[in-house]
Amino acid sequence: MDDLFKQLIAAVGEDTERQGLLKTPQRAAEAWKFLTRGYQADIPAIINEALYDSKTDDMVVVKDIELYSLCEHHLLPFIGKCHVAYIPSDKVLGLSKVARIVDAFARRLQIQEDLTRQIANTIMEHTGARGVAVVIEAQHLCMMMRGVEKQNSVMKTSCMLGLFRQHAETRAEFLTLIS
Repeated sequence: MDDLFKQLIAAVGEDTERQGLLKTPQRAAEAWKFLTRGYQADIPAIINEALYDSKTDDMVVVKDIELYSLCEHHLLPFIGKCHVAYIPSDKVLGLSKVARIVDAFARRLQIQEDLTRQIANTIMEHTGARGVAVVIEAQHLCMMMRGVEKQNSVMKTSCMLGLFRQHAETRAEFLTLIS
């Protein structure tokens, strides 16, 4: 990857031997490994037995989980927050695991629409929840730095599964709690 970054820097017309750029290919490669570490994520290992018996059937909401991802179309960041809710069915998920699941999928080349659904499906599958809801609000640098250059645009996506899709009042409660 170092060599590829060196080629990229040269391709834009820069001197790869300039002092400030000498170690940039290595730093950029390390940054890309970090930014795309979601490809190495092992969801069962992330959950790591953090499913706990519980009689609660009330909605669990974790809101304002910050996320950082890379647009698969332009390789530019999108940054935002994710709100997750689920209605347990005999098991609750360790709180930090929700954020770790968000990171596992966000740290890949993505589109926000798919990211939203991946998070919801994963939580539904691994918890056996009666319903899962995910809303993501993000700003996309591909919209801000290039193209239409709209600085204040925010994209919102949602995925509602189970009871959140089936019952408008459940969905409305979630949306009220995150607003």
